[in-house]
Amino acid sequence: MVGLAPLVQESAAQPALTTDILVVFGVVLLALVLFLTERLPIDVTAILLIVVLVVLEPWTGIDPATGISGFANEATITVLAMLILSGGISRTGLVQELGRRMAAFAGTSIRKQLFATVAATSPVSGFLNNTPVVALLVPVVTDVANRGNTSPSKLLIPLSYASQMGGMLTLIGTSTNILASDVSGRLGSQYPELHRFSMFEFTQLGAVVVVVGSLYLIFVGHYLLPERVPPRADYLEEYEVGNYVADVAVVPGSPLVGETVGDAVELLASDVDIVQVVRDEDHSIAPRRETRLHEGDVLVVRTNRDAITALEDAAGIELVGFPRSDTDLSTDEGIITEIVVSLDSRLVGERLDPEGFREEFNAAVLGLRHHGELIAERIVGTRLDVGDTLLVQAPPETLDRLSRRDDVIVAREPPRSEYRADKAPIAVAIMVGVVAVAALEIYPILISALAGVVAMIATGVLEPNELYDAVEWDIIFLLAGVIPLGIALEQSGAAAYLAFLVVQSAGFLPTIVVLWLFYILTGLLTEVISNNASVVLLIPVAAAAAAGIGANPFAFVLAVTFAASTAFLGPIGYQTNLFVYGPGGYRFSDYFRIGAPLQLILSVVTVLGIAFFWGV
Repeated sequence: MVGLAPLVQESAAQPALTTDILVVFGVVLLALVLFLTERLPIDVTAILLIVVLVVLEPWTGIDPATGISGFANEATITVLAMLILSGGISRTGLVQELGRRMAAFAGTSIRKQLFATVAATSPVSGFLNNTPVVALLVPVVTDVANRGNTSPSKLLIPLSYASQMGGMLTLIGTSTNILASDVSGRLGSQYPELHRFSMFEFTQLGAVVVVVGSLYLIFVGHYLLPERVPPRADYLEEYEVGNYVADVAVVPGSPLVGETVGDAVELLASDVDIVQVVRDEDHSIAPRRETRLHEGDVLVVRTNRDAITALEDAAGIELVGFPRSDTDLSTDEGIITEIVVSLDSRLVGERLDPEGFREEFNAAVLGLRHHGELIAERIVGTRLDVGDTLLVQAPPETLDRLSRRDDVIVAREPPRSEYRADKAPIAVAIMVGVVAVAALEIYPILISALAGVVAMIATGVLEPNELYDAVEWDIIFLLAGVIPLGIALEQSGAAAYLAFLVVQSAGFLPTIVVLWLFYILTGLLTEVISNNASVVLLIPVAAAAAAGIGANPFAFVLAVTFAASTAFLGPIGYQTNLFVYGPGGYRFSDYFRIGAPLQLILSVVTVLGIAFFWGV
């Protein structure tokens, strides 16, 4: 039905605004504030929601068993299994190889580079969780840009957006789809039109979204993106650290002779970090605290302007130069590159301690972008967050090791990456089997995905100790926390009350316009809270509102699902947007500049597609 939605009947009674509803609204408001302000990590917020819901059981109806039911929920376990399967694929190097081959023909043509980026990202994101796909392709796409003399800023936001659109090709493309499927299935007892999604339930609409969005990114979007990072950028110049890096020589008779690097830091200044020790032709990158210093050694130090001025008068050392470009610092033993703090990194919330970082990661910190802003001088003590980008120098083997860890994303391809390429056919066969079993409805996706995890271990695609590293635990805890919140929203009558207000205020509009408004509302909400929280909060309201105006609840569920999985207006709404924030040198406004038109276009395309394929 695409015409005018029927007005709410006069006889329809307004649901009572009970104490239970007010309490649940209060918990929802608390969740929104915590998600928006990020005063607590997202996983801690999720645990807090469970505690609050159970403590307020007389009003929320959430007893302890229901409160922790999110941990055993089918959606949570399925997402966990799919993350492990995605981790298995990433260990084979298959995604990176696909990206390289697609980029081989791109050359210096920006449109060919964008086509390669979109073509390598979207289809893969339909079957692998799009978060690790973007993490794996950031260095590949950055190198494609640099080889083609293109600013990485032109390609990295399109990489993130393409992964989000590709995630809508199948049920398993994103954790949001799996959670939305679970909520839809739970509401099936109230609305006969609702059910769990099949593997390819909305693939036809997802394909339309991918094609339309890709055409926009290739032919229009790049004109809207500024070149924040120059092609083949000189990192020292880009991070403006030339004035904060100096070469000092250990002169004859210096009190530093025979002392360790740790002793030298204490003697020079607490803000001084020794990033290299040059002895003859040898370069010791990110030297350990116990490294002994010799007469004639040249120390490359990173500090602040005041400390460098003080070094000019320090006893036992002589200021001999200021490295001004990457070539002044680069050696075969040490590569300068960027690393991005990932979603589940242990660095999140920690204050930057260059010395401790050097000891743990065997890499020297030269610069920092925090929340997209360049921290040129005093980087010590800055509290790190997801998406922050560190400029580091590290030996090649260290970058190889870091590229296989989940703490950081290396923004340039490591020179000697080692993958289990011989296991790639096995990994692909396992993923095909998982998808086929679920698509043919032989077993539910939960069972086929768990079987796939066992197969990954049994065939050696993954080592047993890599299982836990492959899981983004904050997502798992988030799902476990918001699922009981969704149950409280439904059982207390809060969802029905909100739906009644929607019908009262928008019941005179055409049904398709109400559907579009739900899409827009979901998209805006996702920009300030997580996409998973958006579907849990809005699907029950959307389904009830659809029933209230005599529309198809399934159409409204799909609108909310698609809108929550395509967040283009800022870096916060979707984790892949954060991953490209630092390497692209972006500002918050860049996302809105390219994302707002795309969001508007896809809102119309998606709503019309839903009306065409499923009816409203």
